[in-house]
Amino acid sequence: MTSPTFLPSPTVSAVHLGPLTIHFYALCIIAGIGVAIWLGSRRWITRGGRPGQLADICLWAIPAGIIGGRLYHVITDPELYFLPGRNPWNAFAIWDGGLGIWGAIALGCLGAWIGCRRAGVSFVAFLDAIAPGVLFAQALGRWGNWFNNELYGDASTLPWKLQIHQMDTAAGTAVTNASGHAIVLGYFQPTFLYESLWCLLVGLALLALDRRCQLGAGSIFALYAAGYTAGRFVFELMRSDYANLILGLRVNTWVAGLICLAAATAFMLLRTRPRSTAYPPTTITTAPPKTQQPLTGTGV
Repeated sequence: MTSPTFLPSPTVSAVHLGPLTIHFYALCIIAGIGVAIWLGSRRWITRGGRPGQLADICLWAIPAGIIGGRLYHVITDPELYFLPGRNPWNAFAIWDGGLGIWGAIALGCLGAWIGCRRAGVSFVAFLDAIAPGVLFAQALGRWGNWFNNELYGDASTLPWKLQIHQMDTAAGTAVTNASGHAIVLGYFQPTFLYESLWCLLVGLALLALDRRCQLGAGSIFALYAAGYTAGRFVFELMRSDYANLILGLRVNTWVAGLICLAAATAFMLLRTRPRSTAYPPTTITTAPPKTQQPLTGTGV
């Protein structure tokens, strides 16, 4: 029995339960969020936070992150939704894919900052606590692209090349030919898998470094940003799906490169600071009491 010479892709991306359609892309994102909150909560407690506190902050961060991720995608690829013949309402169909990580992180951080302010805890400590879990969430989320048969690279003949089907996103199934077989578009580089494995490796590296080294406040999150974007820069160069270009490079390639440089610089500046804690120590200065002057003169 010969081994397969390609990685198969699913021919089903959703299940229908009466009027309810459950998309596997959404399930992957939900699973990733669950892992990030679970791991982040454990790390938050080691930084002096209270149980349940990080999850409460995430109630602000997660919706903001989803909105930001979708906004980034729609803004950077408006022709997918607003050109003649396109359906603008599909801009809201996040279950079909299309969440920009940069927008998700930006608005997600804004939501987290609001949550931290309301809880009276350190925003930087939250970022350091949640960073490895976010990488694992991204690793799981990329498998949603596998179910959707999307985010692949150039055509490939490698043994691990990815089989891609023509998908009907509305039905959540592959389009079939006259014989009832799923239509195969070709075999391509599995860039979704490369990114998923990279996120897993960087997340494990962050956990090991944070356990062995007393890295300064904010440096774990800076390493997350630098590590993830270093890999993303390479994967963007490999991808063959549609994207807008600037000077011959995909928009996300430019964004990944710039963020990587900025985050690496931030890490070098932050790594020697004191470790982040949920409740940073505050220095309270109290003015010395005034010396009571003796009373003079005569009273009335």
